[in-house]
Amino acid sequence: MAASHIDDLAGVVLAAGRGSRMSPLTDRVPKPLLTVGNERLLDLALQRVRLLIGGPPVGDREDQVDRVDHVGGDLAVNAHYLAAKVALAAAAFEPSVHVSLERRTALGTAGALRHLRDWIDGRPVLLSNSDLWLAEPIDGFLDGWDGMRPRLLVQELNKPADFGRFRYLGVSTVPAATAAALGYSPSGLYRALWQEAYADGGLEFVEFTGRSFDCGTPAEFLAANLAAAHGESVIAPDALVHGTIDRCVVLEGALVAPEEHLVCAIRDRFGHTVTVDPAQVQVQVQVRPVARSSSSSALTKSSPSVPPAPEPAL
Repeated sequence: MAASHIDDLAGVVLAAGRGSRMSPLTDRVPKPLLTVGNERLLDLALQRVRLLIGGPPVGDREDQVDRVDHVGGDLAVNAHYLAAKVALAAAAFEPSVHVSLERRTALGTAGALRHLRDWIDGRPVLLSNSDLWLAEPIDGFLDGWDGMRPRLLVQELNKPADFGRFRYLGVSTVPAATAAALGYSPSGLYRALWQEAYADGGLEFVEFTGRSFDCGTPAEFLAANLAAAHGESVIAPDALVHGTIDRCVVLEGALVAPEEHLVCAIRDRFGHTVTVDPAQVQVQVQVRPVARSSSSSALTKSSPSVPPAPEPAL
């Protein structure tokens, strides 16, 4: 449920990246259109943001353009690599989704928000990466947020991470005044906003206690799919598997021939096969914390307990 005191949020899903670590799977398909549990990562991110900022339930597509006051609606996606495919997928999810095209180059998170300044129109922003898969909902992420300080979804690790022992999971808020002041910069929000705020005790952290996966590598992508399917292989409805598979992902339109036996592999419709070391997949699945509840619990830190870690690529 959306926070009742912040009733005019702009939701932005970041989907402009190349996904080079997932090549060749992303050579013709943008990473946000890859699937976990047979659901597009982009759709999952848009649904996550839609549920948090409010509006009609997902699936209620009528009168989408007229239900908000701001021109262009309240939900946006940025796109650069294979942007036309991202734009079509966003429109299929919800016709009123605004697509911010970054034509020459991907602008980075700060630059993406600057590019969206007119569309944001003075509102606070809820951001979500498009390559994040979460095993549990985060319905309470905005509870109690007053719109004044950045709030980040994080997970505690047993080692130094992005913020002390907290690893950033890819969902955050940007206060309205901060979003309006951002300039064109290739940097992420860490350098543009969070680094100084963290040093001053000005960040709010909401800890996620479920399993999370950043689907930016084949190992994480495969592990997320196995987690979504409770350890079983995931086969797209239109994929054909005539051979045998073990802990695999067979994507939309893909074929596994009768003589093939795939283990810890990802197969796409173009015949590309990416294999992952089974031991690496086992580690990826096991290191994630087990959820203690169906929602996240808030952790607001007034000052950092340890010095900031080296700058992450956020």
